[in-house]
Amino acid sequence: MHAGGGKFVSRIIILQFSPLVFHFLHRLLLPQFPILPNGTMIFLPYLVYRPKFRQPISQFPLLRSILLSRLNPSLPFHQFAPSKPRLKPSPENYNHNYPNLLNHKDWLSPPEVIRIFQNLKDPNFALPLFTQLSNRKDYKPNEALYTTVINKLALSKNFDGIETLMQRIKLERKCRLSDGFFRNVIKIYGHSAGRINKSIDTLFDMPNYKCWPSVTTFNFVLNMLVSSKQFEIVHEVYMGASKLGVEIDACCLNIIIKGLCERGQIEAAYKVLDEFTEQNCRPNVRTFSTIMHGLCERRHVDEAFSLLERMKMEEVDPDAIVFNILISGLRKQGRVEEGVELFDKIMLEGCNPNPGTYQQVLYCLLDAKKFNEAKCFMGRMTDKGIKPSFESYKLVIQGFCGDNLVEYMEWALKQMVGHGFVPKMGMWKQILECVLFDKHSIFLIRESMGSDPMERFEYH
Repeated sequence: MHAGGGKFVSRIIILQFSPLVFHFLHRLLLPQFPILPNGTMIFLPYLVYRPKFRQPISQFPLLRSILLSRLNPSLPFHQFAPSKPRLKPSPENYNHNYPNLLNHKDWLSPPEVIRIFQNLKDPNFALPLFTQLSNRKDYKPNEALYTTVINKLALSKNFDGIETLMQRIKLERKCRLSDGFFRNVIKIYGHSAGRINKSIDTLFDMPNYKCWPSVTTFNFVLNMLVSSKQFEIVHEVYMGASKLGVEIDACCLNIIIKGLCERGQIEAAYKVLDEFTEQNCRPNVRTFSTIMHGLCERRHVDEAFSLLERMKMEEVDPDAIVFNILISGLRKQGRVEEGVELFDKIMLEGCNPNPGTYQQVLYCLLDAKKFNEAKCFMGRMTDKGIKPSFESYKLVIQGFCGDNLVEYMEWALKQMVGHGFVPKMGMWKQILECVLFDKHSIFLIRESMGSDPMERFEYH
């Protein structure tokens, strides 16, 4: 018997239909049953549930809809199929998606709890699971647990859930939190959520959690504001350093200078430079290079060189980045010879140039159309393991082709291909025009390319 009042009975049914009805039933409804040659269909033994109260098929809407859709192919089946419910974090489906901690009788240690959250496949259930955990007697949260839950919420982009959890943490005060914990939250708000204002609020709310921000966290927020070009708020946050108990350092002042230079306020950047001594800080090479870059961008190269002299007076050693900025500034003003001379000077002084320095000098030589010198300089670069840029090869090949220096052009082409660059269509046209009547040169080009150069055209 069945709880509903019906019962199960065993049946074997043998039916015989007309060809038309048989074809319809076999193809659309009953393809799984065996057929005899005379059109007889055998329904194998099966259990049939005989309900206490029977209803005609027309009173079952779903089954009736399915049959109608079979009889009328113009009606798509999906119109009658039940839609799959969207899974939501509700009490009815909690236990199907994550462990039910309320019914977990064993004592859970902090490492075990963290592993449960780390192994949670669906991060959307992190907050409901944490709510279950908080109702247990062994609920003893720590910073590692809070961080794990917050990172899970960030993965699901549930930033409102992070705010809810942060408010709960403030009220619970179950453990002490470190500066690194808040820096992680600030980073999530600023980078993942795009809620920079919330990052600022979190920074200034840290004392309410009995934690004071370090200068590293403070500078992180400042740099985030400068990078997102929210210069109006930078000064406001900077002025709040004393309120947060943060001691201004050189990195903080460098960030302010960076923001001012990006806004073109060079004079204000100089004022911050003069403020270093008032803050008991010493400017470093990044301080000067940032201002130099701002000056060179505005074609004030001579003023940048004056700043170089100030560096030496304050016993700050310039590095390769400083000279890269100065050489690039000279090149933009067309003073390419001075750029090459500066490179020779720093080499004599023992400064170690980086690949960017070599590249800037090469651009100076190419701008001055000193292609022979550029060829020699490129040889020096490759000897040191420094690969010239694609633009460098393009310019030097164009120069050699313009002067009909076929052998030099072949050398540059071979070097270019050896470094993994493929000439584009415009370059190939110039190369072919240069060597069109020189069979020996064409042979060398094929040898350097390993195939017909026409096969390696790149259309852009």
